[in-house]
Amino acid sequence: MARRSTIKQPKSLPWKESLLLKVALIVAAGFWIYWPALHGDWLSDDGFYVTENPLMQDPARLWKAWFSPGSFIEYYPIEQTVQWVQWQLWGTDTFGYHLTNLVLHLTSALLVWRLLGKLGVRLAWLGALIFTVHPMAVESVAWISELKNTLSLPPFLLAMCAWIDYTQRDRNRDYWLALGLFLIAMLCKITMVSFPIIILIHAWWKHGTIRRKDWIASAPFFAVSLLLGLATIWAGQKYAANFSPDPPLIPIGDVFSRMALIGTTLSFYFFRCFWPVTPLIAYPLWKVDPPVLAQFLPWVISAALFLWLVTSRQKGARPVLLGLGFFILNLMPFLGFQYVSFMRFTWVMDHFLYIPIIGIIALLMAGLGWLEDRLPKRLHFYGNAFIALIVLLLAFQSHTYAKVWTDEYTLGAYTLQHNPGAWEAHNDMADALLLQGKFPEAIEQSKLAAAIDPDPVESHHNLGLAFLRAGRYEEAVDQLRQTIQLFPQNPETFCSLGTALTQMGKPSDAIDPFQRAIRLRPDHAPAYEGLGGALLQTGHLAEGIAQIQHALQLDPRSVPAHNDLGNGLMLSGHVSEAMEEYEKALKIDPDSAVLHHALAIALYKSGRIPEAIDHLKTALRLDPHYSNAQQTLDRVQAVPATTLPRDNPRKP
Repeated sequence: MARRSTIKQPKSLPWKESLLLKVALIVAAGFWIYWPALHGDWLSDDGFYVTENPLMQDPARLWKAWFSPGSFIEYYPIEQTVQWVQWQLWGTDTFGYHLTNLVLHLTSALLVWRLLGKLGVRLAWLGALIFTVHPMAVESVAWISELKNTLSLPPFLLAMCAWIDYTQRDRNRDYWLALGLFLIAMLCKITMVSFPIIILIHAWWKHGTIRRKDWIASAPFFAVSLLLGLATIWAGQKYAANFSPDPPLIPIGDVFSRMALIGTTLSFYFFRCFWPVTPLIAYPLWKVDPPVLAQFLPWVISAALFLWLVTSRQKGARPVLLGLGFFILNLMPFLGFQYVSFMRFTWVMDHFLYIPIIGIIALLMAGLGWLEDRLPKRLHFYGNAFIALIVLLLAFQSHTYAKVWTDEYTLGAYTLQHNPGAWEAHNDMADALLLQGKFPEAIEQSKLAAAIDPDPVESHHNLGLAFLRAGRYEEAVDQLRQTIQLFPQNPETFCSLGTALTQMGKPSDAIDPFQRAIRLRPDHAPAYEGLGGALLQTGHLAEGIAQIQHALQLDPRSVPAHNDLGNGLMLSGHVSEAMEEYEKALKIDPDSAVLHHALAIALYKSGRIPEAIDHLKTALRLDPHYSNAQQTLDRVQAVPATTLPRDNPRKP
């Protein structure tokens, strides 16, 4: 009788415990990678989408998001609704916005696991982990304004899962669930438009042909894609025509240059999936005009590969076509078929890979599963160790890059270190330096941007804004007027010019630029506010008050508008109403020394001297060098109220 072995075999974890451990690892990896960015500042487009978006203060915001296409640059009503809810919850505190993006990213990672599992990919969990830690995801997760990416992916993946269930079980419930989830994804971001083509490729992968039943089932999905795609294009054109016309485009070149750009862009994105070293927000622009012969090679390779995949009888051809089809179709809007605004400073951006990379990950996991079956058992340990090392390297690269996404200056300096021609990074650094009060350094960064910016309209405009914020008003006026000569359709430029003229003590000259800004954009609250301030300074009190009141109807939380309205009411002798405006402004910005001083004067005129003194002391505590507040405090009991120092109505 053979002796029973006394060697104990290792016990595997129970299924539920193993599952929870894998989920915990994905969540832990995500939080470790993005922890440095969770308290990151507002960056780049975040102001346009959130902090400076006038619709955030609009009582009709939700109605406009859903039923007034063109009220914002994109028709993404679900994304805009979520942004509005975030604004109500967190205001200007960035932590909640960053946490939302991270939670959505982790949710998508778990759904990638589920989708790959439904496709029969054995290493589906590893694919989800790689998606979690991949450096090409950092831009989407760490950048607040990329909510549209992280928000749209979960319903997109759920729709894919429901569609697979429908093809396997032929249940109407799964079909309508897939259609409803696809509609939700499209209302978050229009780039989900490729879904109907992907499900047809899935049908070909499953059956070797696209049946009449598949075409009929996909028809409603194509209808949703077409209708919402056209609605989004129309909304963008309407917004540009009414609110933010684009400056003249920078030409790419002829049709051959465009083809070279498309081919090299596709190659770049494919390469970055496997070699995501030194990720950047703005990669160097490569030359495509005139193109070189090597830039057409990706077209030749792609065409040959496509023909082989379609005609091949090899078992692995169809999965490859499904994975590559998913990758390419989701990249199509960003390959260069049409000129997009980001192409002014870079051809490619990491966040465009956030969804397409799932197709490459799926192929990679399928390939690893195939390889695992064919490797000798003794080599499995080394293979697993190598994969673990790759995952750790990816996670470390992502964690290091997430640290860069803390503030504009850090992000700009990092970008310029690896791409000295990134003029947008110079502008971002200039904005950060202006906020720190480092005006000479900020202007130097703006000049460096202007020296390499191929668009003279933007370079003059940005330099003018830098001079304006630095208090160098004559130079600001010169740059802004040059901008208007080149491109007289931008209301922001006229508004900035009016502000500069007002600050120079020329309110009469400022009236026309503000009026022209309003004609170009009738709902531009800062233009009404600026016009009202200029009218106050020229003695047109009633007209000025009316303009500022209209500005507050458009943006009820505008601190400068409440301050200006209070000043106008003070000048008109309506002291109690002026106090109400100052108090409203202080509820929004309680740390404004200017507002405390203004309210103190109104309180003094109302005979409420102890309260006035309290506010004056608060103003001096907030700004010990505030000379007007000090003078008022020194003279408050000895000087008639009418002679107390008054701040400029347009003082920021």
